[in-house]
Amino acid sequence: MDGATEPKVTYKRVLLKISGEALMGDQGFGLHPPTVARIANEVKSVHDLGVEICMVIGGGNIFRGLSGAAQGMERTTADYMGMLATVMNALAMQAALESLGVYTRVISAIPMDQVCEPYIRRRAVRHLEKKRVCIFAAGTGNPYFTTDTAATLRANEMGCEAIFKGTKVDGVYDKDPKKFADAKRYDTVSFDEVLQKHLGVMDASAIALARDNNLPIIVFSLDEPGGFRGILAGQGTYTKVQG
Repeated sequence: MDGATEPKVTYKRVLLKISGEALMGDQGFGLHPPTVARIANEVKSVHDLGVEICMVIGGGNIFRGLSGAAQGMERTTADYMGMLATVMNALAMQAALESLGVYTRVISAIPMDQVCEPYIRRRAVRHLEKKRVCIFAAGTGNPYFTTDTAATLRANEMGCEAIFKGTKVDGVYDKDPKKFADAKRYDTVSFDEVLQKHLGVMDASAIALARDNNLPIIVFSLDEPGGFRGILAGQGTYTKVQG
């Protein structure tokens, strides 16, 4: 990498967490291929800087475990269905990245050898060292845990330096900026504040796991073109959640 032409990056290995809803574009359900392709291009632009990337994608565009449980389905069954939805999203993202020439591995916490690799930590670390993008699917493999918790767990296991949480807004606000014109954005916020003020960055168990391992979470807008790459190069608007 030529330092004269490429910006200096802040982090060498990161985990990008996005919701399943981020892949459905303006549709109310499912996958929107142009949106998947746009996000894949964002990931490639960061990968081109030499950054090692893991990804965790939610499944809410296909199935939400909690909403299934709310409709009378047993919670564990509903959660397993949600985990399978994340595998579908991971495969879609893999296809989009590989069409751009980025080598990618989908690694599932629930073994399904025909479509992806089982999760073996040392093997996953080796993929990252070989500059492959690792997409971790099927959450933690356990019901009652969200993909936010899975993202924080995998980021710690992989030795990531930060979690990048791509959302619809450019950071963490004290209230919903789409509903309140006077909503205030935080530049930085502590893990404890996120928990005490219920700021909704990630669920409480994910925040606690990040706090206990001193793993910063960077919240940014996935809708802003070049935002992911810009932050890694030290620019852009975001909120950093740290100890």
